[in-house]
Amino acid sequence: MVDRSLMYEESYFVLLMPGAAEEILTAAELQERMETILRDRQADLPRDLAKQPTVTAQAQYLINTACDIELQPGQTMQWFAIRLEK
Repeated sequence: MVDRSLMYEESYFVLLMPGAAEEILTAAELQERMETILRDRQADLPRDLAKQPTVTAQAQYLINTACDIELQPGQTMQWFAIRLEK
């Protein structure tokens, strides 16, 4: 029997940043990158994100519930879960 929890595990992400080549990141690397970005934006967060108690929780919430965040007008960071084949 197939372990379905492994099938839906999000271990890798493609990250698209304005003006940069796409990057493949592990979940931990995306979390770290997201935390760095969010630390500088604490005064300008959407309500649902601002409700999260820590920057770490904010980053995890954003990764789990969205696929983009506007960095500044007209510039959006996007991420997508991917599965790497062996």
